[in-house]
Amino acid sequence: MAIDGPTAGGEARIDAIRDRLRSVMDPELGADIVTLGMVGDISLDAAGRATVSVALTTPSCPLRSQIEGDVDRAVRSIDGVTDLTIVIGQLDPQAKAALMDTARTLAQREASTTSIPATCRVLGISSGKGGVGKSSVTANLGVALARRGLTVGILDADIWGFSIPRLLGIAGPVEARAKKMVPKVLPVGDGELRVLSMGFLAEEDQAVMWRGLILNRAVQQFLEDAHWDDLDYLLIDLPPGTGDVQMGLARMLPRTELLIVTTPPVAAQKVAARAADMARRGNLRVAGVIENMSAFVCEHGTSYALFGAGGGERLAADLGVELLASIPLDAAVAAGGDTGQPVAAGESSTAQLFAELADRIAREIAPVLDAGGCSARMLANLDAAVGASKT
Repeated sequence: MAIDGPTAGGEARIDAIRDRLRSVMDPELGADIVTLGMVGDISLDAAGRATVSVALTTPSCPLRSQIEGDVDRAVRSIDGVTDLTIVIGQLDPQAKAALMDTARTLAQREASTTSIPATCRVLGISSGKGGVGKSSVTANLGVALARRGLTVGILDADIWGFSIPRLLGIAGPVEARAKKMVPKVLPVGDGELRVLSMGFLAEEDQAVMWRGLILNRAVQQFLEDAHWDDLDYLLIDLPPGTGDVQMGLARMLPRTELLIVTTPPVAAQKVAARAADMARRGNLRVAGVIENMSAFVCEHGTSYALFGAGGGERLAADLGVELLASIPLDAAVAAGGDTGQPVAAGESSTAQLFAELADRIAREIAPVLDAGGCSARMLANLDAAVGASKT
């Protein structure tokens, strides 16, 4: 978004910054910080130096660094902004009450009742096109997070192209308890995976010819009519592109944050940018970019950029987010997927890259929400209020 001239259209330029800040989401409340009333004064001088005031529910908010980082990237992505100062403040009791009223109204109007706990971080693994290894990244990232002792749900929302059961070596029909599906459980180190997929309900070579409302209803049932119980993370393996499932997810789970998977070629980068654009139009936070099949390293240690180089970095720069990992083209990843033994469960160099990616997500990009945190402790009251309004 360009800013025309250092002095012209001051109010319009302020509005442009405020509008861009609508892409910054409070991950606990599932709404953007402008709508929630957390953005205060915005100024921009003739030299392009911006100052933005952001008020949190408490100065010790555990999500402060994430929100600051998202604000920084959002504002600096606007052409003409040369520098940024973020002033962090605290909502007064009246503003805090207004924030919760807004969050309650949005929850009543937009969000479905799912069985995903309020403190679970929901990460959608997305790509603009097929063939970039999105499902492989989902499976291996899930294993790497579980090896940290976390409870990780994996929802295979790629209804037509389900592959998570084979990648994880899980098969068999889904059991039901109290008329709800019970995810398949796979212990991993000190943690565990809980998995649901269309692959448990259809034969592996059976075509699923659904679209539109039926497709969305299938994903909705996986979210609502399942015993996910306590989760630290839910990874949602999305179908490629920007279709019905992605739009439905933005409505059903507005706190979803997207990880965009791409490969090095420029063509893949440009297509992946569409997935990010869809996310922001749906007010979903883009948490970062993962470049897959970045290079092939032979047994002598020589690296070959078979598909080009730099696509992940270019995409991350264009989106104003970080490149979280570059996963090499490794035959062991494909072999592990064929046999249901994800490479992330081992000790190879590629397994270490997935472990580092999981560590970065858990510590920096999307840390597990503290139930006693700035907004999480208010979510129980919010959920209760929404539930009461439906009775």
